Amino acid sequence: MNKVLIVDASESDRRLMSGLLVKSGYEPIAVETMEAAKDEVAKLPPGAVIVADVSLRDGSAKELINWQKAEGFTFPVIAIVNNLNGPDLLEVMKGGGAVDVVQRAGIDKQLVETVGKYAKPENIIIQLDNALIPRRSNSFREIGKAIGRVATTNANCIIFGESGMGKEQIARQIYLQSSRTQKPLKVLEAGGAPLVGKHDPESDRSEIYNRIEGYFQEVKGGTLIIKNIQLLTFETQSVLLHILEQEHPDVRIISTANGNLLKMVADGSFRDNLFYMLRQTSISVPSLRESTEDIADIADYLLQRYAQKKQRPKQHLDASAIKALKLHPWPGNVRELKDTVLFAAFHTKDDTITAEDIRFDDATPDNAEDLTHRNPRTEKENIIKAFNRAGTWRGAAKLLGVSEKTLIQLRKKHHINPDGEIEA
Repeated sequence: MNKVLIVDASESDRRLMSGLLVKSGYEPIAVETMEAAKDEVAKLPPGAVIVADVSLRDGSAKELINWQKAEGFTFPVIAIVNNLNGPDLLEVMKGGGAVDVVQRAGIDKQLVETVGKYAKPENIIIQLDNALIPRRSNSFREIGKAIGRVATTNANCIIFGESGMGKEQIARQIYLQSSRTQKPLKVLEAGGAPLVGKHDPESDRSEIYNRIEGYFQEVKGGTLIIKNIQLLTFETQSVLLHILEQEHPDVRIISTANGNLLKMVADGSFRDNLFYMLRQTSISVPSLRESTEDIADIADYLLQRYAQKKQRPKQHLDASAIKALKLHPWPGNVRELKDTVLFAAFHTKDDTITAEDIRFDDATPDNAEDLTHRNPRTEKENIIKAFNRAGTWRGAAKLLGVSEKTLIQLRKKHHINPDGEIEA
């Protein structure tokens, strides 16, 4: 497994990053100071990657990069930054500095993908391609229909959904099924280095303006996918809006975003006129905990891919493993499911994976709804959600934090039949 050296003063973020990397098949080494990092750099094998906070207690990521060069080490350094506007970011990126940046607020969304760009591909357990993973749920079928409808138009589209649900794959499918498929496609990360710039004093236009305009020229007639647009800085929002309003580029924009975007529009931190220009139509992707019937299909697909990569017989999940997977809230959604299933496959030598082989990482951010929270207005809905997630009333009672006897009484109160449906 590739080693990743994490250098960060925040203990909680070191723990978070380590958990995400372990589940993706990496071997993280976490330290909090530059001096400790120097000791570890000397031990790193070829193919390793360094993830370093832009500002450390006893130095900086830039100083670590310069030290590494002086000592003859060439490990790529990814800088963790608090925001994309600070002078520290520009300093760490210039003159052969950091190869990339990850915004601290987007660690859970960007870290693994960014590390994957610079680690040796052959040592990564598995990388999913841009195809949609086939599955059986009604919600997935509806998404397929929505892709077809949107693809026949030239409307800009925002794909809403939690992190890890394959929003970029949906965006790519819209492009592939559209009339623009013979024209260029470019994918940008809103919180990444391609959208970082500074003001040019010799020009009326900023560096970021020129850069974004260049992207539009590069994909003229084609499609621009902007991932996680809720991470766009206000300055970048203004630049993007100006180009769309004044220059009317012949480019279709497909964006991805999480639910925070709607809150940002409401509180004014995301420009509403840009939002409506980008959201001429939209697709909403339900979370994995809302479509648990897809878990077995996705896991089976992943195990098939893993078997092909390792040239070994395909492993299977038994009933206990599937039940354990369905009971988990999946804050990281399909991305977390992939990491969990492949980690189990890697460490299980048998053909069958059981519940005992499944390991869930507590370091994953918990953005799942809490079904144990008693609210009379949502009680009925939560009971049905819990049953659909668990597959049994005993499992539903566990998710709801009540006894089976209490759940029976609640079902009677809300006229919910044994199949989890509302009786007339």
